[in-house]
Amino acid sequence: MLLSIVTPTRGNFSSYWFEQLRSIQGDVEFILVYPPGQVIQEFNDSRIKVIVSPYKGEVIQRATGLLNVSGDYVIALDDDDFLHPQITDIVKSYFELYPRSICLRLCKKVIDYQDTKSIERSWDDLPDIAKLTAVETKYNREEYAESEILQEIPISPLNNKFKLISLWFYSKRTDQKGPHPENFTNRVWKTNIAREAVEDLLSFTQILGSLTWIPFWNLDRLLGLYLQAKIFQQGMILGHWLHGAEQIRYIQAPSSTKGEIRSMFAADMLLALRFPQYGYFWNLFFYEMWVALKIFIKTKLNRVC
Repeated sequence: MLLSIVTPTRGNFSSYWFEQLRSIQGDVEFILVYPPGQVIQEFNDSRIKVIVSPYKGEVIQRATGLLNVSGDYVIALDDDDFLHPQITDIVKSYFELYPRSICLRLCKKVIDYQDTKSIERSWDDLPDIAKLTAVETKYNREEYAESEILQEIPISPLNNKFKLISLWFYSKRTDQKGPHPENFTNRVWKTNIAREAVEDLLSFTQILGSLTWIPFWNLDRLLGLYLQAKIFQQGMILGHWLHGAEQIRYIQAPSSTKGEIRSMFAADMLLALRFPQYGYFWNLFFYEMWVALKIFIKTKLNRVC
């Protein structure tokens, strides 16, 4: 199996999204992970694997799916985003050409959820990986402005120093700026690297015996950074970022449509606790702590008013 596509879902995805998922060709499997107690429809497609997670929550659903993949490579996809139907072609050709790479960052187009025309537009042809120019992390943007290129993506600078300004209530993050990836979702990863990180993460959440503490939200950034911390080497190149026509369409909806305010603090706290030697994670820890406090205050004020 070449590629596994893992999607946590409640089963309320659109018929159009499901049709587009099934239109993906090649050596691929689709893993749909449901929370317990959910009514699950039957799928007449042998490529679809349905899994029920031990309990509810985006983190445990994603993690459960990632532990059950069969492909050499894996991508996490939300149930309202779209992948190019020939995505397996580019995955195969890329990792054959760059076998030491760990990650392929696809070209993503952000589309408003109401922009049906852009969402349903026909996909452009995929580029020939062998003919693309590979450039370093820092390159002349003017020289390659109109080109489809492969830009090196460095590992996140986890050994950045802790900044005392992070202790301030109104501090802002800057560590995330740059070509390094923080998130796991919508990128193609080598399965063995991803699975080892998930197993280590779940092991770390065990408090006593079978008692575990796992945050509800945000495996996306948690796993993306956790994985990098496991293999961190200063100056390491993870893979490449494909520029040009999109291979993934990320559907953006206003937070008000989600019906809930989500704090990422619990997930990000695990990074600082597991890897306390990295200032990058402590900067993130305090930033998200203040964000969580602001959300709490805002929620209380809204109830009063």
